[in-house]
Amino acid sequence: MKILHLDSGREMRGGQWQVLRLHRALVEAGHQSFLLARQDGPLLTMAAQRGLPCAALGSLRLLVRSGGFDLVHAHDAHSHASAAVFSRVPLVVSRRVAFPLRESAASRWKYARARRYLAVSRYVARILIAAGIDSDRIDVVYDGVELPAVAATGDDIVTPYTEDPAKRMALAQEAAELAGLPLVCSKNLERDLVHARAMIYLTESEGLGSGILLAMAYAVTVIATRTGGIPELIEDGVNGVLVQNEAESIVDGLNRIRGALGATARETVQNRFTVSHMVAATLDSYRKALND
Repeated sequence: MKILHLDSGREMRGGQWQVLRLHRALVEAGHQSFLLARQDGPLLTMAAQRGLPCAALGSLRLLVRSGGFDLVHAHDAHSHASAAVFSRVPLVVSRRVAFPLRESAASRWKYARARRYLAVSRYVARILIAAGIDSDRIDVVYDGVELPAVAATGDDIVTPYTEDPAKRMALAQEAAELAGLPLVCSKNLERDLVHARAMIYLTESEGLGSGILLAMAYAVTVIATRTGGIPELIEDGVNGVLVQNEAESIVDGLNRIRGALGATARETVQNRFTVSHMVAATLDSYRKALND
């Protein structure tokens, strides 16, 4: 299969990591996969460093190149808009965010252009359906992560570092202080989770939470906000802890940290949320798009 991926992200966030993992897996499986990404963005740099086929994203390049592929896969809102105008082959779109769709005529036209939508969770799928997109055009494709060879061994409590107030890092710090626990505000989860026993993941809105999956893969107990698609990953008291965005609720969650929760979380990832699971579901959606 020949797939042209588009991503215009300025940062290496969860969505960009998923693009990189998908692109690499498709190339390794023998598919003709090519990435167009933001010229000054980290995704393009990382793809090039790994020897993956890639080039800078641009409207003219998209128009010219798309005709040589079976389909175009847009991974963010900006590239979705570009592909809606310039793609010469069927378009599929990943939807990872949890906010409602715009109701303008331009937005309705853009969303009508895609053959299929890959919603990152059932929660996001419901948002698309509420906006008028036919459920038959939507597939739930969960994010996937690699399962580390060994589980984490450490005692740190970590939380993702962020300057986005909606991600509530300050609240995580307040709760950790109330609980009398030191907190690591991590700018590199893959490095810091190795030494962790728990991660606090707070947010006001979330499509799914690939950072949660990464922690679960390391057998780290995740204490996360009960919102958006997060409950599709975490069953409270079984493979993690769900809390409200209130300091007292988070402190209670910190008191519920158990090694068994982390062990079950790692099994959850192995059984449902690996890169292999994500790639298989994506390919299935591609086939549906080509047969529509």
